[in-house]
Amino acid sequence: MIVLASQSASRRAMLEAAGIPFRAQPAHVDERGLELALGEAPSQQVGLELAKAKALAVFAPGEIVLGSDSLVSCDGRRFDKPVSRDQAAEHLRFFAGKVMELHSAAALVRDGEVLWADGALARLHVAPLSDSFIAAYLDAEWPAVAGCVGVFRIEARGVQLFERIEGDYFTILGMPLLMVQAALRNLGVMQQ
Repeated sequence: MIVLASQSASRRAMLEAAGIPFRAQPAHVDERGLELALGEAPSQQVGLELAKAKALAVFAPGEIVLGSDSLVSCDGRRFDKPVSRDQAAEHLRFFAGKVMELHSAAALVRDGEVLWADGALARLHVAPLSDSFIAAYLDAEWPAVAGCVGVFRIEARGVQLFERIEGDYFTILGMPLLMVQAALRNLGVMQQ
């Protein structure tokens, strides 16, 4: 059994569906503070550092802790989860017709030691979005997407935002699950 350092329903659902035994214990990390400290670091590095910080923040002696994080960047600008419906609409207007890069990272930690950390990238080609589409989308999806970086749930109406997607489904859901499984197998936690 591993410890998932997250409250994310999506990450819990991925582990459950994959048959990976876990218990969830949310990590308490100042994500925005860590992002500020990393300054202009590439989004991939920021995601990895956040995933490690979350795993390291959970006290679980002798157990493997899984931390994960996702970041969205578009046109060189990093985006966080929207704090209001108005900000969600602003984000969607900015993304419209552009390529959104979703960086998803994970880390495995035991007793304060990072055993493995890696990340994956998905490129999501956003369709042109009218203001009326954005309003109707948020009428249907808000506040469910308030906790979603990128303002979408790919498993719901969020799929309507995109014309094309490059990257695996799990990365888009918020954790590079295939990479995590491989790392857990290499650590002897999962059978090969």
